[in-house]
Amino acid sequence: MTMHIGVASDHAGFPLKEKVAEYLGALGHTVQDLGTCDTTPVDYPDFAEAVANAILSEQVERAVLICGSGVGASVAANKFAGIRAGLCHDTYSAHQGVEHDHMNVLVLGGRVVGEELAHELVRAFVGAKTSRDERHLRRLAKIDAIEARCGLELWNGSSETN
Repeated sequence: MTMHIGVASDHAGFPLKEKVAEYLGALGHTVQDLGTCDTTPVDYPDFAEAVANAILSEQVERAVLICGSGVGASVAANKFAGIRAGLCHDTYSAHQGVEHDHMNVLVLGGRVVGEELAHELVRAFVGAKTSRDERHLRRLAKIDAIEARCGLELWNGSSETN
């Protein structure tokens, strides 16, 4: 199954983003590059927002987001209701996050994960299918309820963050 996948990074993740995008293309997926375009210092929240906007507006089905450690980008992406971003360093988490938690953003640390491991993680992420098991759906509904109680709103198409 081929997908339309977004890729984005800050300056620290840029070299790995380029390799991930090329790898996704080689697997037959279409890739939408959401920035950045080089190693000039930029702020990772801007690219987390670009990924969130692309997923929530259905321009892409899933995305890979990369910053230096992956932590900041993961935190920022998860501020958007409907985004399920997971920082992964192993293939089990990369596919299980999709299957059980409906993860739609794989976050990688460009200064932590090497190219070969990144390829394995991306392959596991895009190859995984979401579970429709009642227990997983029940847990996801609880996450949605938390988002609603905490006042997070679904993306509305504006450039302002939630």
